[in-house]
Amino acid sequence: MYENLPDHRRPNGHLQHSLIEIVFIVLCSTVAGRQSWTDIELFARSRIDWFRRFLKLPPGIPSHDTIDRVLAGLDTASFQACLHDWIERLYLDLQGQGIHIGGKTLRHSFDAATNQQSLHMVSA
Repeated sequence: MYENLPDHRRPNGHLQHSLIEIVFIVLCSTVAGRQSWTDIELFARSRIDWFRRFLKLPPGIPSHDTIDRVLAGLDTASFQACLHDWIERLYLDLQGQGIHIGGKTLRHSFDAATNQQSLHMVSA
């Protein structure tokens, strides 16, 4: 699912956090109602033990600046396709269990200079 999401960061650069870990943290935090990068960072820091059940997080939780920078560079079409696949799998796995899925657009996630559209997030 998200393993196929292209990572725009330089492969030879000093990457402390994996793209998958950042996306997982953002998705979980957004489902929990967090809306800003700072809120996402604080939410993840306050639940680091829970996140470590699923993620390695060798350097810990990424900063809000790192989260912003990494997500700002994502290819939105690829991210949307991964998100669609995840929702479809979630729907099939939870069919008949009464989970309601909704969505929202993250404020200030667009970039007018590069004509990059806002990020759209899903909550369940």
